[in-house]
Amino acid sequence: MPKDMTFEKTMEAMSKMSPEEMKNTIAELTKMCICGKCPSYKGTGEKRLLFCATGKSTLIKNEKGCLCPTCPVTEKIGLRWIYYCTKGSGKEQSGM
Repeated sequence: MPKDMTFEKTMEAMSKMSPEEMKNTIAELTKMCICGKCPSYKGTGEKRLLFCATGKSTLIKNEKGCLCPTCPVTEKIGLRWIYYCTKGSGKEQSGM
């Protein structure tokens, strides 16, 4: 995906991917994800990452700071929201 993709264009491109392409894209994005370093994530027992794509956590309850704006995934897929771990994926927050 080109770097200058808007979130809507990213979602459109991803909707056309095969299951294998989607799996590879999610794996690539997960490697870039910095959720594990976030103050809201630490100490919760959460093991998942990439809440911007997979949806909110069932374990993270308190918003103690958000690193999402500095995450490489944000730029890569055109995200513009925060606290995906508590508020839901980019798709959920966009109302798509």
